[in-house]
Amino acid sequence: MADEVVVLDFWSSPFGMRVRIALAEKGVEYESREENLANKSDLLLQMNPVHKQIPVLIHNGKPVCESLIIVQYIDEVWKHKSPLLPSDAYQRAQARFWADYIDKKVSHFLQI
Repeated sequence: MADEVVVLDFWSSPFGMRVRIALAEKGVEYESREENLANKSDLLLQMNPVHKQIPVLIHNGKPVCESLIIVQYIDEVWKHKSPLLPSDAYQRAQARFWADYIDKKVSHFLQI
């Protein structure tokens, strides 16, 4: 059975971009469904009833929400493909530091 992967997203979302980059790095094919954030689809509301936000990864009918959690999920599910983080613990910590730094800068920018 082939994996069915759908991403509920909005083209300019930096959080959706994170998910799209992770899927591309892993070579995972997926269907992208653009959401109208002013008129959210029933699918989005069903798949993310808590936050009602994008992105949402739907893998074989099961939703995964929040971009960082989705990226970790992608790395764990498709682990036979190149890992998203280095194998060395210190290098992983450094990568996470810079990802966190960028998150905070982007988050600040989006609030302006």
